Amino acid sequence: MTTIRFLAHRWPTLLALGLAVATFADGVPPTSFLAALLVVMPLCYLAFGAVRGELGDRRALTVQTVGLVLFCAWAATVLLVDGGTALYVVAAGWFAHALWDLAHHRAGRVVPRAWSEWCGVVDASGALAILLLV
Repeated sequence: MTTIRFLAHRWPTLLALGLAVATFADGVPPTSFLAALLVVMPLCYLAFGAVRGELGDRRALTVQTVGLVLFCAWAATVLLVDGGTALYVVAAGWFAHALWDLAHHRAGRVVPRAWSEWCGVVDASGALAILLLV
């Protein structure tokens, strides 16, 4: 595969890496902002699933709702612990969401594969940046 074809095929990953670098170029953003994104991420999945008609299946809706509840609880935990610990908790939450993205990417359901690829790379590289910059 030529380099151009490879890059064209991996555009979500390249876009995600660019976003991660831009987000963490000046250091770690406020913990409250990073925790809020843990809530926004699963809300996006619910919105995509609804628009794509993937949540008509009761099991799919249940899984997405449980994911939302868990990530909301994770975000609340981030806000309840002290500053240094909060960064580790939020990084773990971002890694957990990267795994959530990977599961959706492999299943090819709920969200477009390009979205789950993009989001997974943002989450994993963001979590790594948090850990490296702490």
